[in-house]
Amino acid sequence: MTLEPVPSREELCNGLSNRQLVERFRVGVERFDRRVFELDDSELDTAFLPDAGVGRWPVRVLLGHLADAELAFVQRMRRVVAEENPILQPWDENAFIDSGMYGLGEKTGSNYPIGAFIAATHTLRQWTAQWLGTLNDQAFARVGLHTQRGEQSLRTILEYDTWHLEHHAYLLNKKIAKFRGALVKA
Repeated sequence: MTLEPVPSREELCNGLSNRQLVERFRVGVERFDRRVFELDDSELDTAFLPDAGVGRWPVRVLLGHLADAELAFVQRMRRVVAEENPILQPWDENAFIDSGMYGLGEKTGSNYPIGAFIAATHTLRQWTAQWLGTLNDQAFARVGLHTQRGEQSLRTILEYDTWHLEHHAYLLNKKIAKFRGALVKA
């Protein structure tokens, strides 16, 4: 776990073999500060101003977003391998947030437990990494057509997913440090 900014996707993933990238992807939620489970509902649902430098979304929304993003990325990866040139649709992350899907109390009357979001992300990462580990280099070159980003290979989708979680883990850990102070390593 680090509080260092995450480099760009290219800087993070260039130079990694497919196997190394799969292993980096597999780590996933292990990059989260474990003190996330100590946060109370008020802290989990605190939004931040843009100048706070930790992202605006509350922790609960961020973790829900990561679970949904993982579902989307995994589905795209599996389709690229299984289908010939599938059309990959974008998803409106803000519509998911605005719907109250992540259980912010004022919208739904319920505060969904973050453990479910983290468990879903972790489980999808482990399951997918195991499958990705069985693929040859030709499979990583297979492509789909994203309606907004154009042609994307399995490798490109995996790179983006790996970077996406690490980027949000960095912001998550900064939020936790604001509530609990800097993590001191023993």
